[in-house]
Amino acid sequence: MLSGSGLPHISVCACTYKRPDLLVRLLASLAGQETEGKFTFSVVIADNDGARSGEAVARKFEEGSGIPVRYCVESRQGIALARNKAVESADGDFVSFIDDDEFATPRWLLTLFDTLHRYGADGSLGPVKPHFDVEPPRWVVKGGFYDRPSYPTGLVIDWRKGRTGNVLLRREVFGNGATLFRPEFRTGEDQDFFRRAIDKGMKFVWCHEALAYEVVPPMRWNITFLLKRALLRGATSLAHPTFGGRDVLKSLIAVPAYLLALPFVLIWGQGRFMSLLISLFDHLGLLLALVGIHPVKDQYVTE
Repeated sequence: MLSGSGLPHISVCACTYKRPDLLVRLLASLAGQETEGKFTFSVVIADNDGARSGEAVARKFEEGSGIPVRYCVESRQGIALARNKAVESADGDFVSFIDDDEFATPRWLLTLFDTLHRYGADGSLGPVKPHFDVEPPRWVVKGGFYDRPSYPTGLVIDWRKGRTGNVLLRREVFGNGATLFRPEFRTGEDQDFFRRAIDKGMKFVWCHEALAYEVVPPMRWNITFLLKRALLRGATSLAHPTFGGRDVLKSLIAVPAYLLALPFVLIWGQGRFMSLLISLFDHLGLLLALVGIHPVKDQYVTE
């Protein structure tokens, strides 16, 4: 505990990569967190940019808010490596994760904390809703490309619902310092983490009221961005332990079927067309990776 107050302490971790403007908004939302005197908290910024593009933002926030900030750099590219660096740098009784392109509602952390204790869980997770500073095209909204499901508070989740964009975890979840997030996952590393934790008997519950928002800038409804992300997602699925021949067969059937269906789906609108096209590229990414072809070379899709 950093405060010496005897209260439980939470390390709020945010991994960042070349998004200082969004990081400013996230940190501002953390400054306004309500605690009701139940806990103290500090912030860990794990910068995955060797050029330290987030450092000035982190220092300015600490000076202005009085909230302790631990800034660290993981120069090796990869979200799993950045998450591991954040956990390594955190010294709270609890560890929370929120993404650098998100911002939290005022009772976000408090609601996660209360829910975790109410249900005797090892962790609690909350929903992330899209936030548009600029009104998006209708097809983006109708297609629901940035909509994520939420569930009733208290639901014990399975690993497929496990995400690290809005979560509070007991420190004990991370064990004895072994690798926590697997670097071979360029995306989906959080679901893999939750799968392994649940297999060890850990319990994670949903908290519908612990709301965070994800900022969706115009760049993210660029078709190239959406398709690159789908290719990366498909390629990464090969690293999952549940991957097998059935997945390959499914993709072999889906790719030609979706190609044939695309012209007909277009008459139902661009939202439906893009949903099918993205699914096609998910399957295509898997098949290309299977034969050693990786169109998306970088660890992050940024454009």
